[in-house]
Amino acid sequence: MPIEVVDNSTESRFEVLVDGKVAGFADYRLLPTKIVFTHTEVLPAYEGQGLASRLVAFALQASADTGLRVVPLCPYVAKYIKRHPEFQHLADSSFGSG
Repeated sequence: MPIEVVDNSTESRFEVLVDGKVAGFADYRLLPTKIVFTHTEVLPAYEGQGLASRLVAFALQASADTGLRVVPLCPYVAKYIKRHPEFQHLADSSFGSG
């Protein structure tokens, strides 16, 4: 089944699509120099397939590609950044060790 991750800027969220259907999303607030991730969710029918990590990796890479600092208010995004050194430089200085 085809998996795709897209930035749905109209809804202010990245979405992971499975067979063209939304299987999960990462909500964000876009600021001039930062992107604030507020919530990440994978729908129950799609849990356990690694979709959340694919979604967040894509969202973080897209943020890096556009030069945005990341404010990970969402606990999943915060944990992902801590576990993946390649994204730690993106975390905004206001992001603590919490």
